[in-house]
Amino acid sequence: MKVTELLHNLTQQGVQFHVNNDKLSIRSSKGVLSSETRAALVEHKAEIIALLRQQKVTTVCGLEHELSLSTIGRLISGCLQAVTDFKPPIINPNFMATKLTVTFKPLPKGYNNLQVIQFREALESKLIEYGVKVLPWQQATKVLRYKITVPILGWQKSFSSKVVKMGVDAVIDVERHYSYLRKFGIWVAEKGYEIYSLFVTRLSVSRIAKLSSWAEEHAAKYIEDPTNTQVIVLTKIDEELINPDLPYTRKIKVGLSTLVRTFSQIVLGVSEQNISILNMNLSDSIHSRKDINTFVLKSLVPKLFVPIFPLPLSKFEVGEYAPKSSIYATQLVKLGNKLASTELFPPGTQLSQILKRKSHRDIVNVIVNGRTGVSYGFVAYVEAPYYMGAREISANQWTNLYPVEGFNNDEVRQNEIGRRYIRIKVGDEYLYKQIPDIWLVSSRSGANKTNLNLETDVIRVGLKEKLYLQLPQGVTPETDIKPSYDIYVMLAIALAAALYVPQLIKLGAPIVHFHGYPAQAWLLPNEYCVGVNNPSVPCGTYESGVFNFLGISSLAQREDIALISLIEPDHGTNIIAADLDYLVARLQAGCSKKQIELGGKNFASLQEKWK
Repeated sequence: MKVTELLHNLTQQGVQFHVNNDKLSIRSSKGVLSSETRAALVEHKAEIIALLRQQKVTTVCGLEHELSLSTIGRLISGCLQAVTDFKPPIINPNFMATKLTVTFKPLPKGYNNLQVIQFREALESKLIEYGVKVLPWQQATKVLRYKITVPILGWQKSFSSKVVKMGVDAVIDVERHYSYLRKFGIWVAEKGYEIYSLFVTRLSVSRIAKLSSWAEEHAAKYIEDPTNTQVIVLTKIDEELINPDLPYTRKIKVGLSTLVRTFSQIVLGVSEQNISILNMNLSDSIHSRKDINTFVLKSLVPKLFVPIFPLPLSKFEVGEYAPKSSIYATQLVKLGNKLASTELFPPGTQLSQILKRKSHRDIVNVIVNGRTGVSYGFVAYVEAPYYMGAREISANQWTNLYPVEGFNNDEVRQNEIGRRYIRIKVGDEYLYKQIPDIWLVSSRSGANKTNLNLETDVIRVGLKEKLYLQLPQGVTPETDIKPSYDIYVMLAIALAAALYVPQLIKLGAPIVHFHGYPAQAWLLPNEYCVGVNNPSVPCGTYESGVFNFLGISSLAQREDIALISLIEPDHGTNIIAADLDYLVARLQAGCSKKQIELGGKNFASLQEKWK
């Protein structure tokens, strides 16, 4: 077993490694380290120390974290009970890379974009260098046979096609340009699909793709499992898209059109000097080709490892609540209205406006869990945390608590009525705090954030022993009122604030997320910024929630916090404050002075500060 795999497996089991000078210290629960594992650790001690220093396994952005990633993952994802399918988060891109399998689709005949070809070769080399498994096209694909029954007539026709096997995380292709004759064939295929879909419903993603794309050569056509295998397309860089002065509303139109045209989740633009990366977040960065190491490891690998997917309703216990009776829901509507002048929340885009082909709409409808549109940013209001009994206990009281199945007994325990307590480190002191119930209200996915309808646009989400979703009374789950992609992030911020900076959240707190960044000059002395150097994991993942949790925990017990900016590279900024009016005033001031803007324009100033 490689040293990287050994460290990864152990950290996922809650084992903690620390390096002090040339000394390696290890903490683990009883029974985790077998005699064989101990021997391996002794044998590879020098390599482990070197790797820890290089990769900073025990730190995130230079900030130590005492809790295991397994515990943090369980806390923010609602897996507070022992479950067999729980997967601890992986937040180190070096470890992410070793878990990935990709393949490169062969270049089309006559392809002659030399810059793309050279970058393609360099990209493949770097992926292999970082431990990604790169399968040859023939090895990554197989022949799939299937039948189609013609409606009414009942005729059956057998087909076979080459598809990328399940288990391949990404297919890397180049943009393909079609002749007029091929475009006519695509039109015929689409019309045939439209007729077929009138008679047959509930088609799978793969079946829709096969029926509608036989005349095309895009990589998505060759994927057996489109919900788990991403398509990455290499193409000539779009100079308009990377222009820092491009209005964000225009960037949305250009970016979405590019993704639809290539039918891919990620588009990499290539020029002689630069690499651009585009996905649905539309706040992506530009990298120099000389900096390909950072680009591959911190930007591309995280996006391949954790694709953008919304949380399905099956993750929640669904109920209802009365929005008019909630002071927090009322505050949320007020927050959105006041933020209209900032223009940080552009109108959402209906999928029907950008996906002209019915087959494309049907495929995306399956993948995004029935959402009819996409929006940029969210507004949320965290309710005051709910406790039952002592909020904090002594070390002696901690020793008398009971284990919680699925958790490290050194980190989480419970009392006789089932309230859970967690041991956290603040400075050089250990504190033993009750894990509160977390509730928040947020804008539904696709809503107009600056003009929310109290009765239909505000959902309530809870984090207790599991996840809860409460819809406004009279609204059913079948209605297009889905939770935001960023639910894990909202819950992570709220829980971390309750544990580490309780003064910020004791009366509830507003949170906003927009697809841009503040300039370093915008921050006041009592306003904090964290996360600039994090790997750029996409939204909708609980890995992004972990990074936000760790960012809050790094500010533990500070009494002077008025506002925290949590940066998500290639995505945007989350901001939490103790006071609604203060948050609004600061955002309005930042926007009026051009110190807060959508897109990546201000990200460079943050990077310069936190080098």
